[in-house]
Amino acid sequence: MIKLINKGVVYKNGRIVRANASDKVNNKGTMAYKILSAHNVSGNDQKLNVKFDEITSHDITYVGIIQTAKASGLEKFPLPYTLTNCHNSLCAVGGTINEDDHVFGLSAAKKYGGAFVPPHLAVIHQYIREMRAFSGGMILGSDSHTRYGALGTLAVGEGGPELVKQLLNRTYDLDMPEIVAVQLKGRLRKGVGPHDVALALVKATFKSGFVKNKVLEFVGNGIKTLSMDFRNGIDVMTTETTCLSSIWMTDDKTKAYYAEHGRVGAYKQMSPDEGAYYDKGIVIDLSKVEPMIALPFHPSNAYTIRDFLSRPYELLKECEEAGNKLLPEGKGQFRLTDKIKDGKVYVEQGVIAGCAGGMFENIAEASDILGDTAIDNNDFTLDVYPSSQPVYKGLVDTGYIGKLMDNGAVIKTAFCGPCFGAGDVPQNNGLSIRHTTRNFESREGSKPANGQLSAVALMDARSIAATAKNGGAITSAMDEAYTSKIKKYRFDTKIYRSRVFNGVEKADTNASLVYGPNIADWPKMEELKDNLLLKVVSVLNDPVTTTDELIPSGETSSYRSNPLKLAEFALSRKDPGYVARAKAVKKDGFPTELGLDESTTTYGSVVCSIKPGDGSAREQAASCQRVLGGVANVAKEYATKRYRSNLINWGMLPFLADKNDFNVGEYIYIENVKKGIESGAKEFKAKILGEKPRQITLKMDALTDAEKQIILKGCLINYYKG
Repeated sequence: MIKLINKGVVYKNGRIVRANASDKVNNKGTMAYKILSAHNVSGNDQKLNVKFDEITSHDITYVGIIQTAKASGLEKFPLPYTLTNCHNSLCAVGGTINEDDHVFGLSAAKKYGGAFVPPHLAVIHQYIREMRAFSGGMILGSDSHTRYGALGTLAVGEGGPELVKQLLNRTYDLDMPEIVAVQLKGRLRKGVGPHDVALALVKATFKSGFVKNKVLEFVGNGIKTLSMDFRNGIDVMTTETTCLSSIWMTDDKTKAYYAEHGRVGAYKQMSPDEGAYYDKGIVIDLSKVEPMIALPFHPSNAYTIRDFLSRPYELLKECEEAGNKLLPEGKGQFRLTDKIKDGKVYVEQGVIAGCAGGMFENIAEASDILGDTAIDNNDFTLDVYPSSQPVYKGLVDTGYIGKLMDNGAVIKTAFCGPCFGAGDVPQNNGLSIRHTTRNFESREGSKPANGQLSAVALMDARSIAATAKNGGAITSAMDEAYTSKIKKYRFDTKIYRSRVFNGVEKADTNASLVYGPNIADWPKMEELKDNLLLKVVSVLNDPVTTTDELIPSGETSSYRSNPLKLAEFALSRKDPGYVARAKAVKKDGFPTELGLDESTTTYGSVVCSIKPGDGSAREQAASCQRVLGGVANVAKEYATKRYRSNLINWGMLPFLADKNDFNVGEYIYIENVKKGIESGAKEFKAKILGEKPRQITLKMDALTDAEKQIILKGCLINYYKG
């Protein structure tokens, strides 16, 4: 199904072949290289300083971004900035404060000159696909699934401070990334959807880090067999491979998509040069892809549905054991093997939603598969969230929505909640199947510390519909007979013209920002002193720690605009004692008993882990630690570039250690750390002070000159203040 080539390859005659020694000379012939070079202002094609064409955020990130930029001297948005409202739109916690954030966002769009998409109108990525993406462009978003490669746009998801840099006319700095060719060949079989292809790709690449921080470039004749909805559905899931970004060849279908959305001028034909060189290659034979299921608790924990149903007890038992490790001793028991009944595996819930699942074709084909079968099993529910109001209207006009409603599906508005735990939370020990982007532990809204745990498995909308048709028994769409000819979708631009505020390049600098009581400024951050003393307040030994575990999603959304309140939730699902221990470091003050000079030593807390930062781009995974007094992380490696960048932008030192053998309560002392940062040191001699004193060496990957200054100043805000 998928072949990985861990050597250089070249693009020839519509396919990739292994490279010869002389082929690397054409390493500038890729689409990604051309786009990155065109947006680079450094003059060095290996050390990039990128300026994006546009940026975008949603309503659990844009308040903090604008507040940070404002504190750093923002006067107006220097590039198009789209503020969407698809994450905090249904969260009920916190009374009126959700809508206060939206009112603030609209006032910011008016004052600084941006676009504002009201709640329930569109999820962030669908709106950008429909109205802002363009071939050959670059877009930066404060959401990890910022991917518009199928439309010819190289898009990157990063933490909020990277957007702040763009708002202040600074740059996104990185080394020229490696570029990996993904050749698509063959033709899909009926019943196979974009999520099936995506999950197969994630399974093949994630655990080995095969494409980590690299750009995926989709090529090959198989592309032309796929619709744009299908391409977009695969593309948005490339985030789960931990790649940096993605780009696709464009063709007449891409042009038709732009034309349908009234933006044919945004289209440009794009393809790699003949003989273009790639650092690695991936070949996906579409004809061999089968319906997939990604079991809890990661999209890479994927199997063909056929394989899963051949050994459900074995695989569910593994998930069950992983789930029980999340529950405190004596607080409940997590069960999944009880879903097996009479040789079938039953689930309680199906959800089709968001930037991956909520597109027109996914929902239309799901409707056809369900046919006239009513969802009359009271133990199973099906909820559907179209990704935008135009998509919703298109599904109404073509009759698909009415058919789904007649059969018992519940249709809701555009919302990202089912993807991060603010909507359709399953019951305790429940199992939900979802065409959404992620199924990390607790992401669906569980609270393991309270003995509450449910789980999500990812499946394509087609197989979710087949499962609904069979009373909640997991079923491959390839096993269902149905007509897969989709009615034509017609985009209605009136919906956006009527409701979207488009103030791009129309800043009203005399307008005022509107603040609700929950919108708070960032607390003061101190500059780095000569030496550094860290107190270990949490040690996480999971192989990977996601951003959802560092700062939970879901009900915390209401507090995204209040740094101090949000910080109360930090690590609450992974290490409930963390917040109290971190606060104690600040409250108790400098430990004078250690005999160190307080006047020359920065003192704060540190979290030690194996591989933190997989998943969301939310800067709060780092900023909450900083607000609580954190000044560093120590890890064996960082799961993503964006999490490491978030640490740096909040003035936290991203140390590396060969072993995670630290203990809560120990002190780590690094002498002359300031000089080390200034000189670009990659190793720092440190002393462990505690019951087991010892000498260790901490490491740090290279910092850019700007990153050095940000850390020395204490955070990005201080850096811009000078």
